[in-house]
Amino acid sequence: MRLGRARSRRTRRVSRLARAVDRAQLTEWLEGYERAWAAPGTGALSLLFTEDATYSPAPYEDPHRGLAAIGRMWEAERLGPGEEFEMSSEIVAVDGDTGVIRIDVRYGTPKDKEYRDLWIIRLNGDGLCSHFEEWPFWPPDQPGAPAAGAD
Repeated sequence: MRLGRARSRRTRRVSRLARAVDRAQLTEWLEGYERAWAAPGTGALSLLFTEDATYSPAPYEDPHRGLAAIGRMWEAERLGPGEEFEMSSEIVAVDGDTGVIRIDVRYGTPKDKEYRDLWIIRLNGDGLCSHFEEWPFWPPDQPGAPAAGAD
């Protein structure tokens, strides 16, 4: 029994190490996210997210589950291809399969809004996101609320 537990712990540790994400992988994923946001349609989402990924647009919101739900949320939240925005990012932390990134986004006309977000992203061994959690913040003089959660 003890030997089985030791093997199990070792297997979990090796498995976790095999899935470790580095800053270069996170940067590549972020660049893909930015390109996908600006691209027409939602086809690029399959290059970023697992089929069963969860995407939480704000703390305490019910997450969107699966590529189709994430795609519907993207189409509802953005103006479409060519939407005027600037995005900058700073990787704050990486631990195992999880990265934390600070994002600054400025949207042009007609939105004219800015946000500072923290993203908690979990990538699998193929570099696809299985869990995305967004913590949006905005200036006090800017009206608004976090994106709506899943129905």
